[in-house]
Amino acid sequence: MSAATIAFAGSRIDRADHIRQSADALAGLMNHRARLLLLDGLDPVISDEGTLTWGSLADADPEAELVFLGLSDDRGCFAQVPKAGSVAPPNPRMWQAMASLTSDDLATYGGARSMVDWHARHRFCARCGNQTQLAKAGWQRNCTGILGNGDACKAEHFPRVDPVTIMLVEHDNAVLLGRQPRFPAGNYSALAGFVEPGETIEEAVAREVFEEAGVRVRDVSYVMCQPWPFPSSLMIGCHSYADDPAVVVDKTELEDARWFSRAEVEDAMRAAQAGGRGEAFGAPPPFAVAHHLLNWWVRRG
Repeated sequence: MSAATIAFAGSRIDRADHIRQSADALAGLMNHRARLLLLDGLDPVISDEGTLTWGSLADADPEAELVFLGLSDDRGCFAQVPKAGSVAPPNPRMWQAMASLTSDDLATYGGARSMVDWHARHRFCARCGNQTQLAKAGWQRNCTGILGNGDACKAEHFPRVDPVTIMLVEHDNAVLLGRQPRFPAGNYSALAGFVEPGETIEEAVAREVFEEAGVRVRDVSYVMCQPWPFPSSLMIGCHSYADDPAVVVDKTELEDARWFSRAEVEDAMRAAQAGGRGEAFGAPPPFAVAHHLLNWWVRRG
């Protein structure tokens, strides 16, 4: 599967690490040709044509920090870090608006959103609590504080990505799916959970499935991944098998979990492509990696 078919992946912007490390090269790009990705807090500003909206650096707040996203047609691309306290939860209408964006626009927006959100949440040093300042064109923050012993802190902080396993569990030609209370009525998706310190992806899959549904799995394999900018995760799509289909749902994690046959999954996926809901359940939306995992499983036969 091409990465460009998965939402938020496949950006054509050159990340240009060599520019990040050169103050002179960066300054040379901050001219009238530079582009500023316009955001409403963290939400994209979408044009009447259904595309991302770009402005110039003249549209930026003079007091705001700017993150260098990379190069596009030899033009510098930037995004502005929101002011402290100005970031609101994602607007529910944002999902419908994003449906108009091309895969390239989604990838550009996703990367920019993760970066500016990280900066907005890391204005202070986790080591000493003093203020940090943007460095390396926005791909680093440095502490400006002084420790209690009088030494400079000099802690360096880097944008983080949180690994999350999202997995299909198969038994007797059926898959295990779950739902959370926040899902639309009747919708189910693949089980998922964060990778914890000191465990492999395979161990995280096994632990999460057992914790959420009481099912033991084996033969975990990697299928695909997706960057997920809410706020900054890497969804690691996996497949596994279960020998015992007995389900014990942890109600603190899930509202329900159950097995769905191949015919039920095929029906749900056909309905999802038409914007509807299958007879047995509603499939995850096309921008979610769980949708691609289910498509992969159906095609795999």
